[in-house]
Parts: sequence; C-alpha cells; structure tokens
Amino acid sequence: MNQFDPPYPSGLPIGDGWLEPAATAPVTFPYDGSLICDAPVADASLAHRAVDEAVAVAGDVAAAAAHRRRSALEGVNRRLAAHREQFEHLLVLESGKPLVDCRTEVARTLVTWSAAADEVGRIHGETVALDAAPSGEGLLGFWVRKPVGVVVGIAGFNYPLLLASHKIAPAIAAGCPVVIKPAPQTPLATLWLVHLAREALAEAGLPPAAVQMVSGDASVGSALVTDRRIGAVSFTGSAAVGHRIARDAAPTKTLLELGSNAALVVAADADLDAAVDAIVRGGYYASGQACIAVQRVIVVESVKDAVVRLLEKRMPEVRLGDPRDPETRVSALIDDRSADRVEAWVGAAVNAGANLLAGGTREGRAVTPTLLEGVPDGSDAWDEEVFGPVVAVRSVPDIDAAFDAVNRSRYGLHASVFTTSLDTAMSALERLEVGGVIVNEVPGFRSDTMPYGGVKDSGLGREGPRFAIEEMTVTRMAVIRLPRAA
Repeated sequence: MNQFDPPYPSGLPIGDGWLEPAATAPVTFPYDGSLICDAPVADASLAHRAVDEAVAVAGDVAAAAAHRRRSALEGVNRRLAAHREQFEHLLVLESGKPLVDCRTEVARTLVTWSAAADEVGRIHGETVALDAAPSGEGLLGFWVRKPVGVVVGIAGFNYPLLLASHKIAPAIAAGCPVVIKPAPQTPLATLWLVHLAREALAEAGLPPAAVQMVSGDASVGSALVTDRRIGAVSFTGSAAVGHRIARDAAPTKTLLELGSNAALVVAADADLDAAVDAIVRGGYYASGQACIAVQRVIVVESVKDAVVRLLEKRMPEVRLGDPRDPETRVSALIDDRSADRVEAWVGAAVNAGANLLAGGTREGRAVTPTLLEGVPDGSDAWDEEVFGPVVAVRSVPDIDAAFDAVNRSRYGLHASVFTTSLDTAMSALERLEVGGVIVNEVPGFRSDTMPYGGVKDSGLGREGPRFAIEEMTVTRMAVIRLPRAA
C-alpha cells in the first residue's frame, strides 16, 4: 500500500499539461525500504520534448511584466505555506532525512521563494560614461539585463525541495523558462512543487510550460545539458558529475554547486564549549548528507585534548533512529551504496592509523555517528567528501598551520573559524580559499538570501535569489548616437 497519494496529476508536467511516460519506478523510504509510491520516469525523448516546449514559450516568459512574475512567485510561496506540514513529512519519507532537518528545509524554501519575489523589482542596469574616451562624445550608453533563455536545473537528493527552489524561483524571476530534473531517489516533493508553481503561473497569466519537470537517470540529464538551445545549466551534486556536465554542456553557461569537505578551525583562544557545540550540531545534521556539514575539525594543539574530551562527552546526544521521530538527529543514508561507502571509508581511515573515538558501525542503512582522530592525508575520510555522519579531528601547531591545512584540499565551499580574536577572524577571511568564511558558527550556516557557492572543485557561480538571477541573465549594452543640437 502506498504511503503517499500524490495530490497532483499523474505523469510528468511537460508543456501545458501532463504527459504519461512509458515507465515508472518505485520510490522507497530509505529507513526501512518500504514503498512510498511509484513515480513517473522520463527518457531522452521526453527531455527533448520539454526543451521544445520551453523554447516555444521563452519569448512570452521573457516579455512578461515584472508584476506578473512577482505574483507567480508569491503564489508559489502561499501554496507551499498552506501545505507546509505535508511537505515536511513527504521529505522525511523520500529522503530519509530526520524530521527536524526537513522542517528546516521547508522553512528555508519559503524564504527562498519570498526572496525571489522581492528581487523581481531589483533587476536593473546602469548608465555608462562613454564620453570618458574621446570616441564616445555625443553617445549615450547604458546596459540592461535580459534573460539568458531556457534554464536546466538538476538537483541532488539531500535537499530536494530547497535545491529545486533555488533553481526554479530565480529562473521565473529572471524571465527564463526552466526544466527541472530531480535526483531519481527523490522526485516526489519536486513534482508537487512544480504542480504548485504551474498553478501559480497560470493564475498570474503566464504559461504553465514556463516550469516543467523530467525525471530519470543520467541519460535524461545528458539529453538536457547537451541541447544547444539551452541558455544555462544549474547543477547541484558531486564534483565528478559537475565536471562532466560542464564538459558536455560547453559552451553553454554552467552554474555548479558541488561538494566539499568543510573544515572547522578551533583557535587557541576559542570558546571551546561553543566550538564543540558547533561541531556536534554541524557535523551530523541531515545524517551528514550536506556539502557544508562539518567534516574536518582542525584544532590548535594546545586545546586539542580539551576539545576531544568535550566531543566524546557530547556524542551520546546525537541520537540515531527513525527519521519520523522529532528527537532523531541521524538516520539512514539515502541507499545501501552510500552506507557501504561511508562504512568502508571509516574502516580505511582506521586501518591507516586513525583512532575511532565513537561510532563507525552499521545499523541497516544507517552509519552510527562517527568521530575519528588523526586521520592521515591520503585517506578519503579526510581528503574527499564523506557525505555521511563522520567527523575527523586533527591537531596543528598554530593558527597559521590550521589555515594551511584548510587550504590543502581540492574543495573550497565553506569553512568556519572559532576565535575571540578579530585579527584571527580577518586573517581567515583573507587567507582561506573558500566561498564563505563563517566565524564562530557552523560552516553549514547558510542564509538563503546570501551569495552561496564555492571555489576550486566546489564549483562556480553563486546561488541565492539575487545572485542566481544575475547568473540567469546577460547584460545587453545600448549605445545611442544623440542628435546634434540645432
């Protein structure tokens, strides 16, 4: 018996209606493997059909008045808010993420749609002083922002509703049709979101085909990103897949929000209780399946023993259990392959000389909250993105060595520093090779209105409605020869 009765039409939202694909696939609850419902699965031909439909309405969407785009975004926000609790529980079922984290996801999603609506009226250009050069005398210059065209959004499984919203909402605001592809494991919340968005678009007098969704495997994604009619691709997921998308999509613009192995630095003068609290909160939320969850803890040697003692004392608070329980903090990973990989990486780190201070065992698809000390370079649990409930602690002689350790990574999304010194905080801002420096808070802090993205293998481009809108528009320069005065 299905655990979820979809409150939207059957099939996939393509064009102005819903098309029945040739196949469906079961969506299961990661915690116990039970069936949630069967979901439609697209193929490459449906992906191309969605692009056809998006191209057909691109002119109308680009020409839509700002008040209509704002009205549509506000309409989505109202509809989401009306179904807030249902979305929370659906996210628990399809992602297996603890309820506390799914509540946070829906709250952040509402902020994202509201912020995108606010930004519609702030899309503007500037005048240019062409006469700064002699050749520009008598010329008027200004630039405006125009939609980039059809946007393809590809989202990860860990925050399916929020990640889809960070692609769909800015696209609508910018005047771009968007085709969204969720992760195969988590299509349901996105299907419902797209249904609500299409209702809101129609209510605002815009074509429903401005937002479409296709699901399926990598062949569907490849059909979308290699279509030369696409104006931009916005992808959230692993570095390996992101790099492949960038190559396949070239020369189409790509916005890549990729992985990381986020570091938290504890300086000698830090508030140790606050730092440890941040490690516990920031290392295990979403069962560690977050790209800016604390993975590497780099502690100045003089306070390392105290930090480790405090962490060991706090670890029992990280409760493992059923994600539907509000008290659960860590639950099943998305699938067996993920759990097998995380378990193997922990075992390899221990074999390489790391000390296992807590966890490291399996309970079904769940990996128990794990704390490691002294993971050496060359171990995946230190060098790569674990994407599981694993935190590794290492000591360094001083704060300069700590910053060097943060930067010795191919990733650079967020890092945090705990210190009471303004000099140390400002030095971190100058020296750390990351997209965001967070002082005295978890590296996983993200306001959905701020610019968000990374450097190095953590991606390029920035999310956050204002910044994503800039990425989804292009500047168009106007140069006008003024008539000579009579």
